[in-house]
Amino acid sequence: MISGGRCEPAGMRTLTKVPRVTIFFWTIKVFCTTVGETAADFLNTNLNLGLTNTTYIMTALLIAALVIQFSLRRYVPGVYWPAVVLISVVGTLITDNLTDNFGVPLEATTIAFSLALAITFTVWYAVERTLSIHSIRTMRREAFYWLAILFTFALGTAAGDLVAESLNLGYALSAVVFGAAIALVAIAHYGFKLQAVAAFWIAYILTRPLGASIGDYLSQPVDEGGLGLGTIITSTLFMATILGFVLYLSISRRDELPTMAR
Repeated sequence: MISGGRCEPAGMRTLTKVPRVTIFFWTIKVFCTTVGETAADFLNTNLNLGLTNTTYIMTALLIAALVIQFSLRRYVPGVYWPAVVLISVVGTLITDNLTDNFGVPLEATTIAFSLALAITFTVWYAVERTLSIHSIRTMRREAFYWLAILFTFALGTAAGDLVAESLNLGYALSAVVFGAAIALVAIAHYGFKLQAVAAFWIAYILTRPLGASIGDYLSQPVDEGGLGLGTIITSTLFMATILGFVLYLSISRRDELPTMAR
């Protein structure tokens, strides 16, 4: 699987705040993205909260989750992954607000979030000299990490919606297209030596429209190209699956990085 970059040499004792990149990481990440899409739709439409109120509520929950995440000294699955779910919802809502409430074209939001992500990576690397997620052992690096993740979700939402609308692919075919794009990144990494950190972040961005396409395909009405399961059933199914994975990883600790000795 595409990793987040090599572990740093021994010499840093602080425990890593993020999981090891394995098949579990990518599976839960896609499921979190799917829940982010369907949960946002459920709160916004089914509960009639509207985009603005939904954004306020989910942002408050995200802030609370990140406060807990930052307070910990090591990676804890039961804290880390709920934060990913919440940041996926908020990232989606940011783009939706700009598009639906303020009329900003998807082309503009795609460019804007691409620039925001590029600036984040540039400053992060200039300050820390690495973008590897295996190096997330300080509060400053973790701040860069979560900011980058927020922009990847916002960018993935904008770019995914832009592709879906401009090409009119439909939910199922869109999922196939984005899945194939991730496969090409993996091939470029393993077959043509695309740098691990670059491959990781490109794949990370692409998982957002992949997960959203899967969520929409399952939840949207049949006459609109979906399976008609609805947002409640789809969100519940994926949340239950995420919970199962998180419980397993909490017990097995299979996705924890080894402690680095001084």
